[in-house]
Amino acid sequence: MNFRAMLITVLVAGTSVVLANETPAPPQANPAQTGTKTHVINQRQKNQHARIKQGVKSGQLSKGEARKLHSEEKTIQTEKQMAKVDGKVTPAERAKIRKDQNKASKDIYRLKHNDKTQKNPQGDAK
Repeated sequence: MNFRAMLITVLVAGTSVVLANETPAPPQANPAQTGTKTHVINQRQKNQHARIKQGVKSGQLSKGEARKLHSEEKTIQTEKQMAKVDGKVTPAERAKIRKDQNKASKDIYRLKHNDKTQKNPQGDAK
């Protein structure tokens, strides 16, 4: 009986070692999911820039309004770059950038829907 128990123990231990060696390596992390993780911030910046550009083209934004909005976007871009300097954007930094982007989005909407418009934005007769 003693021999049988020892044999089972050796087989179980040997099987464990073999299975441990066959465990696949963890998958390599996607660069977009590590470190600074600013792909969402980048996309939102592009979307807001397009909204400003469309507002100027349609005449909903005056040149001065667009200049103010672009300045606000540039400030957010600088804030993002400062957050990335150490190679990691912390949740607090991300929250601050998100808050600033929310404010910028509201400013874009507010300025596009106020009574100021650019006359003949494309030189077309209105």
